[in-house]
Amino acid sequence: MEPTAPITTRIRGIARLWDGARVHRDVSLLIRGGRCLEIAGPDDTDGGGDDGGEYEDIDADGLIAMPGLIDCHTHSTFAGSRVADFVNRLGGTSYTSLLEGGGGIHTTVQSTRMSTTDELTLLTSSRLEQMLTHGVTTVEVKSGYGLDLKTERRMIEAARASSGPVEVLTTFLAHVLPRGRDRVEYMRELLDVNLPALAPLVSAADVYCDDGAFTLAETDAILSRAKALGLGLHVHAEQVAYTGAAALAAHYGALSADHLERIDAAGINAMAKAGTVAVLLPGAMLYLKDIAPPVAALRAAGVPLAVATDFNPGSSPITNLWSAATLACLTMGLSVEEALAGITRNAARALGRPDLGWLGRGSAADFALFAPPIGEPPSVEVLLQYLGGTQAEQVWKAGQRVL
Repeated sequence: MEPTAPITTRIRGIARLWDGARVHRDVSLLIRGGRCLEIAGPDDTDGGGDDGGEYEDIDADGLIAMPGLIDCHTHSTFAGSRVADFVNRLGGTSYTSLLEGGGGIHTTVQSTRMSTTDELTLLTSSRLEQMLTHGVTTVEVKSGYGLDLKTERRMIEAARASSGPVEVLTTFLAHVLPRGRDRVEYMRELLDVNLPALAPLVSAADVYCDDGAFTLAETDAILSRAKALGLGLHVHAEQVAYTGAAALAAHYGALSADHLERIDAAGINAMAKAGTVAVLLPGAMLYLKDIAPPVAALRAAGVPLAVATDFNPGSSPITNLWSAATLACLTMGLSVEEALAGITRNAARALGRPDLGWLGRGSAADFALFAPPIGEPPSVEVLLQYLGGTQAEQVWKAGQRVL
């Protein structure tokens, strides 16, 4: 039997295409076998059919194309509600006070521990479906609402088992210390039991280094152990209080340091030298009424800037990555180009996935097509202008149309 000739799909009539670095006008996108062959002219077939394969034409009808968006910092697997926290913070109670009083993260830990793997999987899948509608094709999901081996494993398994086309990258998060546990004893358990047991199920480890969470010395020990286990590294750094965690993350060659509202010049310079990505989380900054990170200093030092939702039930209940990107422009001073790179190319870099977040010859065929808001021209800038208003017309993952 003769082998079936490969089929090249040509997405025609794209008005604007952001390839991860620049905008192309009036182009076609040629894809085959889960990869991008070419960004070509409106009717070009270069690179697609020279082996005798067939073409499938799909009309994009003046839409805007983006690489599949990447949400590189989320806490999407959890159970329970934190609406009481929201009301209390509106009344003036600080995030740290809630945490120290047994609320905040500890509230979610209690609910998550009571949930089954199936329940957590269904919740995670539903949240990822919401993200997909906005063109997100890859999501990082952290553990950290279990604080014991059994529940942390259940969270990670639920994230990995979530249904749907969105690619999930799992991260073990050392979030806070469990209430009532001896600090030294828990650190020993974390380093000698939990991390080694869960390392085969995740691609990275993260530590929340801050007031009410882990100290700098504890963070050092966790990062050292995670690196020895071959995991990529992230750090929740310099959010509520300055700790020196950003410089420590850079010392270990971490993929990213996240939040960074209170980073200092030494931390910025260390991140620049190490190539550690700054993941900006405007949702948490907004909900906690916090100051903005020093974006101008990060930019001047050449630190790559990514943007994520930090989706979680307490400090950033936002599932729309476009909203996070718009807020990064409005509240942190990012340019349109920085925000777009922040949810594509630099977000992929923050996850150690250089194959994602861009479109061009040899890239993954992950992309989304968007219509401009009614009455607006087809420009990439307009996708950021309307807060929370951008939903995808089509989403493709690995060369397959999934929405």
